[in-house]
Amino acid sequence: MGSSYTEDDLSTLSPSAINVQELVKGGPSISIPQQFIRLNQEPPPSSFVTGTATPTIDMSRLLSQDDLELHKLHSTCQDWGIFQLVNHGVSSTLLEKLNHEVEQFYGLPLEEKLKYRIRDGEMEGFGTRSRGDGKFDWVDTFNIVTNPVHKRRPHLFPQLPPSLRSTLECYLSELQRLAARLICLMGKALKIDEKEMTELFDDGLQAVRFACYPPCPKPELVMALTPHSDITLLTILHQVNGVDGLQVKKDGHWLPFNFIPDAFVVNVGDIFQIFSNGVYHSIEHRVSASREKERMTVTFTVLPNSEADVGPSPSLINEDNPPLFRTVGLEQYFNDFFTRKLYGKSYLDHMRIQNGHQHSST
Repeated sequence: MGSSYTEDDLSTLSPSAINVQELVKGGPSISIPQQFIRLNQEPPPSSFVTGTATPTIDMSRLLSQDDLELHKLHSTCQDWGIFQLVNHGVSSTLLEKLNHEVEQFYGLPLEEKLKYRIRDGEMEGFGTRSRGDGKFDWVDTFNIVTNPVHKRRPHLFPQLPPSLRSTLECYLSELQRLAARLICLMGKALKIDEKEMTELFDDGLQAVRFACYPPCPKPELVMALTPHSDITLLTILHQVNGVDGLQVKKDGHWLPFNFIPDAFVVNVGDIFQIFSNGVYHSIEHRVSASREKERMTVTFTVLPNSEADVGPSPSLINEDNPPLFRTVGLEQYFNDFFTRKLYGKSYLDHMRIQNGHQHSST
């Protein structure tokens, strides 16, 4: 089947209205629209680098109060900021069902998916988004705020196909429980009281993001996902179809990330780096496009509740350990972020206290 776009369409459509899946139906001869082309990318990992032994954390050991595993979690969050979580307790049956539902969603006709399109002035919905420099990532995403429940937009989550909605509800319930346990364990490793951790994220903002990265005939010209660190507290990634493409920046070098089947990938977010006063680190990552394979993922993000401040934990601050980051309300944290160009860890740098002086929030 050919692309549903003509050259005239591509010149007149709003960039955010272009669906990458539809674009690639034109086959390998398609020309890449200008808004997707990025010529000044950092080079890909060296061809001799086959992958990196990303740390693996065993959730069952953590839950059995294994001190060695807790220490491993602590050092991993310090040195890496990303890990693969095994024995996480989410059933393979549920994950297989979720995979099927997400693949079914992306297999819907375009007009069906466009019922959920991103509306003007909004961040949620189905489509593509500019990264602030007028350029777009080579990905079709579907972003939905799922918690607090009263923040669910009536035209998005409630209107999903019933089978997808019920599967997603089960998945979200499992991931909420898993994230809460993990965040409290990370707090324990930092010697922060569980009550303080719970107050930070209890009934906090949560969102889910489907992503479909279609194959690209000229992958060197595009970026499937711009280099960035997550602005969240914690991010849990599930690979739908086992196609690689994620790369992480470690010690100044980009490394390919090799997934363990059935493991979740957990990212320490910028908010956790700030909360830990720089003890833990979020990691810069990106996704490269594949010439032949389509990649799909589901990402679950956890943020503090709307009443919480984003700043270092009071438990960690004293005369010998002054705050390295300023404290702002969650709303201001978001407003500042969305007025800036996304790249690398620039927003985290914006939150740092420089030479004992706080940045202005402009």
